[in-house]
Amino acid sequence: MTLRIFNSGSERKEVFRTLKPNTAKIYVCGITPYDTTHLGHAFTYVSFDAFIRYLKFKGFRVEYAQNVTDIDDDILRKSREDHRNWRELGNLWTRQYLNDMRRINVLRPTHYIKATGSIRAMIKIIDSLLKKSIAYESGGNIYFRTKKFPRYGRLSHFNESQMLLLLKERGGNPDDKNKEDPLDFVLWQHKAEGEPSWSTPWGRGRPGWHIECSTMINEYLGERIDVHGGGRDLIFPHHESEIAQSESFTGKSPMSRYFMHTAMVMYRGEKMSKSLGNLIMVSKLLKNHTPNAIRWLLLSHRYRQVWEYVPEELEAAGKCVKRLESYAKEEGPSHASADKSTMNRFCRAMDDDLNTPEALRIIKNSYESAESKETVRSMMRILGFDI
Repeated sequence: MTLRIFNSGSERKEVFRTLKPNTAKIYVCGITPYDTTHLGHAFTYVSFDAFIRYLKFKGFRVEYAQNVTDIDDDILRKSREDHRNWRELGNLWTRQYLNDMRRINVLRPTHYIKATGSIRAMIKIIDSLLKKSIAYESGGNIYFRTKKFPRYGRLSHFNESQMLLLLKERGGNPDDKNKEDPLDFVLWQHKAEGEPSWSTPWGRGRPGWHIECSTMINEYLGERIDVHGGGRDLIFPHHESEIAQSESFTGKSPMSRYFMHTAMVMYRGEKMSKSLGNLIMVSKLLKNHTPNAIRWLLLSHRYRQVWEYVPEELEAAGKCVKRLESYAKEEGPSHASADKSTMNRFCRAMDDDLNTPEALRIIKNSYESAESKETVRSMMRILGFDI
């Protein structure tokens, strides 16, 4: 059986082949620490948790890095709104996120990194891009010259007009008069009154959003990785810009063999998001539902397909997983004749671009057919259920 995953860059399923045999280097964009952890966050990180657990089951040694964007425009805006120190705010919500992930049995990454811990490495990369004339200084800011990277747009498959439209929607500023080109993006921005800043050869300031992840990937995983993941809304401009920075700095391509993106979670007909305020918080759900029930709900949806949260579905997931827990834990004989074929069906589902809904159906059918309790336990453990 061969694992195939959907690569956002090629827009097709590809056989999973790593740079180094039996070793997978994975980076997933983490939280901006405020208003965490909602169900959209949980869907992304539980989906990747299931992927990483399955890779380990298949014999891979996984090195997994996830970041915390603890300094950017959004967290500074939120700190002003809350009249709270930006670092204190970030620490508070990071602790909340880590506690929520622990409670729903998400494995801690090999490297869990705050952006502010990599400022010196960011400065080194930006300095290199300046010396190559791939970056330039204007109005006190440092910008990346997208025209110097002809493949800009390769991941998102957007044309220039589409990219400019999305920039306006997603925090960019194509009308910035300091730019040589509207698609150029900020690597470093000059110090603003009341904001934190760091010293650099070109003056005090703070990093742009995109350079943070490029730097942490390079610093902790190396010049090239196997999988870069995150929510689908990060494809442009964030991941597109990461590719441009990273490959321009290292001279090596592709910076990631595969890009995997999770779909949006909807609630009441709209995307679940901080900006809309229609958040379903994991900590609130945990007051009335078990961690296994929440995982079952999340994994019952394909990681790259949009879905809508319905409370009744979580109730049904809780009842289903409760029966499975009782069956897996009880003593006594069970039929074992289908063990191997059942596990093969389970692996075929997971090998097909992490078809977790089908994997859960196989687990449920195994219980209903009174197959080996050990087989049921094994499949559930592979998916991260606490059994």
